[in-house]
Amino acid sequence: MPKCAIRMQDFLSNVPLFRNLDRAQLARLARGASELEAPRGSVVYNRGDPCTGLYAVVYGQIKLALQTGRGDETVLDLVGTGATFGEAPLFSGRPHILAAAALEDSKLLHVAKDTLLEEVERDTRFCRRLLETVGERLYRRYSEFEDYVLASGTERVIGFLLRVKNGGPDHDAVCITLPASKGVIASRLHLTHEHFSRILRELMTAGLIEVDGREVRIRDVKRLYGYAA
Repeated sequence: MPKCAIRMQDFLSNVPLFRNLDRAQLARLARGASELEAPRGSVVYNRGDPCTGLYAVVYGQIKLALQTGRGDETVLDLVGTGATFGEAPLFSGRPHILAAAALEDSKLLHVAKDTLLEEVERDTRFCRRLLETVGERLYRRYSEFEDYVLASGTERVIGFLLRVKNGGPDHDAVCITLPASKGVIASRLHLTHEHFSRILRELMTAGLIEVDGREVRIRDVKRLYGYAA
């Protein structure tokens, strides 16, 4: 995608977190915002870095991951166009606990921490929306942890495929595109790459899916729902 300047205020007005703000509020946030190019493979921030604000994805995809000193990582979230990340440490003053890196060439909008906190003091509704965003993400983390503890690998993979489907018919065949490489998705589901590939082969052998690279054809959505039940 070509590099070009964006109209920050217009873009912010379409980000869910900022959608209900008035023009004056958006203008103040835009004055505290800056564009950031994040080429594929580049690091946005590391674990332990101070929180300087939040990020909104203009285009591209960012992975949020836990990393060890040995270089191992577990992917906890994939953040795409229009979504925000990096909000959690805003109020605590603590550093980032996750690392953020670009999975593809991306453009981000960084809104400075001081600008956000000034707006929080001006508008309690915005403060509530920001806290709701952090709370929703935390709730999703707990739900995913429950799956990790209680669901089998096959159940996790099927659940992921059905979430990517995101609506549409429940009986007919449907084609989806995996949002990232199989290795990244395996990490996202707390599986090894080999285990993830083995489950895909199992589902293919059962006649439930067809796989061609990142393209997956679910042959019968209802049967896939019931396979791991």
